[in-house]
Amino acid sequence: MNRFSMKDFLSHHPLMGIVFALISAIGFSAKAIFVKLAYGYAVDAVTLLALRMAFSVPFFLVAAVWVGRNQSTRIMTARDWFSVAVLGFIGYYLASFLDFLGLQYIGAGLERLILFLYPTMVVLISTLVFRKKVDNRTILALLISYAGIALVFLHDVGVEQDGMLLGSILVFSSALAYAIYLVGAGHTIARIGATRFTAYAMTVACAAALLQFVFTHPLSGLEQPAGLYGLCIAMAIFSTVLPAFALGAAMRRIGSTRTSMIGAIGPVATICLAYMFLGELLSAIQLAGSALVLMGVLMISLKKQAG
Repeated sequence: MNRFSMKDFLSHHPLMGIVFALISAIGFSAKAIFVKLAYGYAVDAVTLLALRMAFSVPFFLVAAVWVGRNQSTRIMTARDWFSVAVLGFIGYYLASFLDFLGLQYIGAGLERLILFLYPTMVVLISTLVFRKKVDNRTILALLISYAGIALVFLHDVGVEQDGMLLGSILVFSSALAYAIYLVGAGHTIARIGATRFTAYAMTVACAAALLQFVFTHPLSGLEQPAGLYGLCIAMAIFSTVLPAFALGAAMRRIGSTRTSMIGAIGPVATICLAYMFLGELLSAIQLAGSALVLMGVLMISLKKQAG
């Protein structure tokens, strides 16, 4: 009885959704650190994204085969396949590519702050497209979190960097692409399952990134220093594979809106990691802003479930 109860807890309990959402947010946040370190090898965004996806795709192919062998899985319709292809391209390939381009011009902390605009986009898109209602607690949590984001942004706003505007626009576009993915993915996952969706969508993204490299670069461009390979392998495992599956599991348990809200921990994690590994400054303003962001996250995470 206890074994079945624990299985049910791991499979369905909202608390596990919160845990998976946090794993996903922190894992994706570390991506900016890996990218900034990788740019120290003078690699371009297309090659870096191709290497990341090349080291990631074996995991997703294995997951796709494993899920496909499960006799109980729902047969996918043409609509399902179309959704997986479009969302995988937009959410994991396009969003990643735009983000990699933007990181050539701005710091990891600022990148994560701009990218974190996606929860607001998710709420707005969900409200407009699916006519979802946003309760007062969620609105208050958003306001508190974004007050913290604004404080942290003050830390970088006075710093002059070449290409900061272009980099900010690219990362903002990445956030929009990711928000569209989250909204669409929540409904598709409900139909075909989180693991299968993630495996197939990420395979599409990996294929797109590798094809882009093949058509724009010579294959010799994949010959890079061992240190860069190490960073790309770490980015593939800890900032691609694990957070991608955790994200799907979180959305299945608590929905795309709450998953995106819990992602508020992302900017805080990036600021701390950037301080430790990139030497980016950590000020009292950043700490105060981070505290507000965490407060907003807790308001969402500890929200009682109906029923």
